[in-house]
Parts: sequence; structure tokens; C-alpha cells
Amino acid sequence: MYAIVDIAGRQTKVEGGKFIYTNKLSGNEGDAVEFANVLLTDDNGTLNVGAPFVENIKVTGKILGHVKGDKIIVFKKKRRKGYKKKNGHRQDYTKVLIESIA
Repeated sequence: MYAIVDIAGRQTKVEGGKFIYTNKLSGNEGDAVEFANVLLTDDNGTLNVGAPFVENIKVTGKILGHVKGDKIIVFKKKRRKGYKKKNGHRQDYTKVLIESIA
């Protein structure tokens, strides 16, 4: 069984017992989280599509920690002007263990 869930404006496919990385969520390590915006569920080939959300279905999970993604280099340059700017960015993510889809 899997579900498509709207988490902070992004649609994510989740399955029970698997990990996902989402944009940073408020909460501490070990806290329970609940996602109520379920867009679609699939139970062994039986699709249930919401309009816009599926009724009476919630996805529960547990925060395992807050991590940072890989570094992305942002480089700006204007040719023949002597202008160069180099910045880096690391996005904050939250690692969530999906416990159940019910």
C-alpha cells in the first residue's frame, strides 16, 4: 500500500516502513507527525483518488532527525567586467519514518 501526500506544498509518494526526506518540519527527534492531506491511495491495485483530498485517511510517521543536503554551488559571473561571486547553499531536510497509512 502506498499513498501520495501533500507535505509543505510538495507531493510525495510514501509507503509504510520506509524513510522519506522532506523540507524541514518543526519538531524534535522522536516526535510523531501526522499528514492529513492525502491525495491518492493504492491498496493492491485499488486506487482511491481524492477531490482534492481522500476522506478519513491519515499518514503517521516519526521524526528520526534533521539533516542537511549536499552543497550546491551558486556561481555568478559577468564577462569582461571582473565580477565573480561564489556562494554555497545546503538545504535543511527532516528524515521521517512512515509508520502507517490508515
